[in-house]
Amino acid sequence: MGFAAVVFDLDGVLVESEHLWEENWAAYAAERGVGWTAEDTSTVQGMSAPEWAAYLAKRSGTSESVEEVERAVVDGMIASIEKGEAPLLAGADAMVRDVSAKAPVGLASSAARRVIDAVLATHGLTEQFSVTVSSAEVPRGKPSPDVYAEAASRLGFRGEQCLGVEDSSNGIRAAAAAGLTVIALPNPTYPPKPDALELAAEVAESNDDVRRKLLAYLTGELVRS
Repeated sequence: MGFAAVVFDLDGVLVESEHLWEENWAAYAAERGVGWTAEDTSTVQGMSAPEWAAYLAKRSGTSESVEEVERAVVDGMIASIEKGEAPLLAGADAMVRDVSAKAPVGLASSAARRVIDAVLATHGLTEQFSVTVSSAEVPRGKPSPDVYAEAASRLGFRGEQCLGVEDSSNGIRAAAAAGLTVIALPNPTYPPKPDALELAAEVAESNDDVRRKLLAYLTGELVRS
């Protein structure tokens, strides 16, 4: 049986924005006299907004609520997006448009809903996605499978019927755990760990390469192993 749909990650797959999250987490901590480390970033990558906000609140020692911490960081992200600091990655636009012309397309992102909507609207991609799911809208963030399972369900399919595209360790783990066949697009700044990469059916070099692989799977030129 072939594949019926494709589910994309957002940060690091469609847009260059991972660094902006790190900058905003670090800025929040720095304002409270706390240094944010690469290890902190690695810990929270893939978490839902409520999850990373709780971590940041504890790490920074703030008296603000988790909701206030999340709002502050997300406000910073929206400001960065509006200033054009979250550009589409090379080949992302063609990838999404070509794939969505062949099959229903969904989004499964750790980003907050406001960020997802702002990014897609800014780059004119909102209409290309049949469904979009934030991990804040499911019980657990990545690496748990919840956000991918929900995206597949909203598309009307089981995870096994879908292809997924991910750049990070926790994202790959989440998509694979939900039953998707994963194409990994390793993030050059935050590369996925070897054990996570082993869960991917394919490892791509670029979004153009991802596009070719997705279309080959959807047309039956490539088959799942």
